[in-house]
Amino acid sequence: MEYRTLTPEEEYVIVHKGTERPFTGKYDNHWEEGFYHCKRCDAKLYRSADKFDAGCGWPAFDDEVAGAVRRVPDADGIRTEIVCSACDAHLGHVFEGERFTSKNTRHCVNSISMIFKPKQAMDTKTDTAIFAAGCFWGVEHHFMRQQGVISTRVGYTGGHLENPSYEEVCSGTTGHAEAIEVVFNPDIVGFRELAILFFEIHDFSQVNRQGPDIGEQYRTEVFYKSEEQKSTVEELINILQDKGHTVVTKLTPATKFWGAESYHQRYYERTGNKPYCHIYRKIF
Repeated sequence: MEYRTLTPEEEYVIVHKGTERPFTGKYDNHWEEGFYHCKRCDAKLYRSADKFDAGCGWPAFDDEVAGAVRRVPDADGIRTEIVCSACDAHLGHVFEGERFTSKNTRHCVNSISMIFKPKQAMDTKTDTAIFAAGCFWGVEHHFMRQQGVISTRVGYTGGHLENPSYEEVCSGTTGHAEAIEVVFNPDIVGFRELAILFFEIHDFSQVNRQGPDIGEQYRTEVFYKSEEQKSTVEELINILQDKGHTVVTKLTPATKFWGAESYHQRYYERTGNKPYCHIYRKIF
């Protein structure tokens, strides 16, 4: 993952968890339509539609882009820090119970941690898909090379624990699967093509394992975001079974997707290694 070069002022807040002075940030009194992105890695964090005036001196949001923000206990032992799920950049803190809006949540964010992109710059058509097919390093390696894919993010979903860590997921007690969230342009690549790639890069006949990786977190599963996605996967499963393949892939409605730690994102791209248990083979 490539990071922007930060100024000393940006580094003070984003890396060293400082705080800009209230009422000084460029986005405190800013109401243009668009999206707020992470200053360091450019991940999309907040929608302008979720911004409100809390009168606190910092930009306030009552919701985040799904899976974009991770909550961690603050070093002061009292507050809850919020960081970018993709790169761990410090954003600010989150507060609940203040009743500013119906969502009863306030993300108090430093302007200096964000960069705003107006709506006219965000008009590319997008859709999202979530797949689990074993170790998410290898799955991302293949999906990020697919034409039409705008972005990929590895993480955890399908479990019962909020904001799980890698160690907690690997313990086998949280119910989560290692998964990938794929944002794509449906005018270039359709969900069906992505689902075909999903089946062609892993062994969908294995229960709770993928190659040498064993555990519930390595299961094969599609977390569908619409009935259309569900029916598409069902169609492909039927085709595979007609070809004589055993398919144990689960189909589950998508729920909260928790971004994994930054060192997991684009792992093989950063390390220069190759997947050890995800090899493409044409089936369809």
